Amino acid sequence: MNRPIASSASALVRRTLRFVAPSIGQPSRATLLIRLGVGGVFLSSGIVKFLFDNQGPGRFAKIGLPDATQLAYFVGTVEIVCGALLVLGLFVRLAALPLIVDMGVAIVTTKLPLLFGAGPEPVAAMPKTGFWAFAYQGRLDVTMLVACVFLAAVGGGLWSLDAILSRRRWEGRLMGDPRVSAEAPAR
Repeated sequence: MNRPIASSASALVRRTLRFVAPSIGQPSRATLLIRLGVGGVFLSSGIVKFLFDNQGPGRFAKIGLPDATQLAYFVGTVEIVCGALLVLGLFVRLAALPLIVDMGVAIVTTKLPLLFGAGPEPVAAMPKTGFWAFAYQGRLDVTMLVACVFLAAVGGGLWSLDAILSRRRWEGRLMGDPRVSAEAPAR
């Protein structure tokens, strides 16, 4: 009778330890969720820059960036291409790098000024300036920046086209190695 209770208790302990025990080795399959979320945000953000003037050229002009139309379309293209690469899990580390720059520039040009007064974009609700305005208005940008740094550091994870290509590359090298591909010597 105590057996089911003991086994369910040990199962509970195993599940709990899974969340508190440190992970070692390769990033988990959960990296897929990060890739999909970050890639989806950049993909939609890039598309919106082409569809709506107030989110593309108009916004860039309001911020005071030079050549607002060309810059907005360039940034939109980068966000679409790199966001799609993240979703696919292809060249993830490389695709994350321009997005890190993208988020760094966005934070410096639109969020950091809130620390010192009114920024280039009007803030509708309180707080309008200071640390809390920066923290609130910059939360998505900072999150995307940190997530892109994470992806640049760990790569696409186990469920990505990068992982499939890497496995194929290593299998090819391994099978081309004469120590592995040679027939076993007769005894």
